[in-house]
Parts: sequence; structure tokens; C-alpha cells
Amino acid sequence: QVQLVESGGGLVQTGGSLRLSCAASGSIFSIRTMGWYRQAPGKQRELVADITSGGLTNYADSVKGRFTISRDNAPRTVYLQMNSLKPEDTAVYYCNADILRTVWSSPAGYWGQGTQVTVSS
Repeated sequence: QVQLVESGGGLVQTGGSLRLSCAASGSIFSIRTMGWYRQAPGKQRELVADITSGGLTNYADSVKGRFTISRDNAPRTVYLQMNSLKPEDTAVYYCNADILRTVWSSPAGYWGQGTQVTVSS
């Protein structure tokens, strides 16, 4: 019923750029916060950046100044512009959204399928 579809991952050299997008679809009343997480081999999943419905943003220290998160409400999409990429940015990137299905429901977190970002040296 709710689906987050990601695109934009791929292979890029150090210093290059990628732009990830995640579109939310299905039965959705509203989306509060949307964000990006990543998980590298042998590491826990970590927050990369998120953005509230009002446009307030939060970034991990490791990506601050290099990545920019943004969102559109029509259609419901979140973006992650990644510049000056480093090999340590290599990970599977997951889209996350805090979604209210109906006005009376409790918020719940939804995840995208993940998209691989690989930064070569």
C-alpha cells in the first residue's frame, strides 16, 4: 500500500557527484520527516540526513557541507545531492519516511529497498 522507490545510485569516482531520489506512493495522508540512511559493510545503519515537512534539515557530521537533502510535496519525493564523494561514502543508501496513512492513524516508519552507492579511488 505504501512504497518508497529509490533511484540514482551507481558507481562514481572520488570527487564526483550523485543525486538520489525517493518517491513515496500509495495510501498516504501525510509525511512528517523523510530521510536517508546508509549501511556500509560491517557497520550499523546510520542517519545521513533528514528533512521535516517544514524544511528543517539535519546532517551527519561526516557529510555536512557535501550533501544536501531536499523534498517536494507534489509528488512526494526526497532527494539527496551528494557532492565531493569519498570512498568512505560507499554504502547501501535507504530512504525512510515517517508516514501517517490516515488522519487518525499513528505514524509509522517506511523504508525503501536501498540503492548501492560505490565510490572508487
